[in-house]
Amino acid sequence: MLPDFKFHHIGIATTDIDKTAEYYLDTGFSMTEKVTDPVQNVKISFLTKDGMPRIELLEPAGENSPVSRILSKSGAGPYHLCYEVDDIEAGICELKKKHFIPLSRPVQAIALDNRLICFLYNADVGLIEILQK
Repeated sequence: MLPDFKFHHIGIATTDIDKTAEYYLDTGFSMTEKVTDPVQNVKISFLTKDGMPRIELLEPAGENSPVSRILSKSGAGPYHLCYEVDDIEAGICELKKKHFIPLSRPVQAIALDNRLICFLYNADVGLIEILQK
């Protein structure tokens, strides 16, 4: 990606956070409490393990959840990578130059201490999320 973008997590869509988390917990990951984000209409929990990438599990919190659409098309599995940036607006501008399309304006993410996030899409790369540092 871009040199000042820092990898933050892998987002995984699931129909049941607890059920999916069992597989990771069996390998030594730790799990945060589930949080419901009404802005994104998802339930979220993070999994961490020393030396391993952070994993974000996302479960639909309602019928209109964007995760429901992903699950109906692809089933459970990874669907986005997240990068932390110093300045989200500058990050969006840089990604637009590389033909990424913002899917919404930046919004606060409850599961990430209300920091701003924005999802962007590029047909050659897929879906990424950027997170304000």
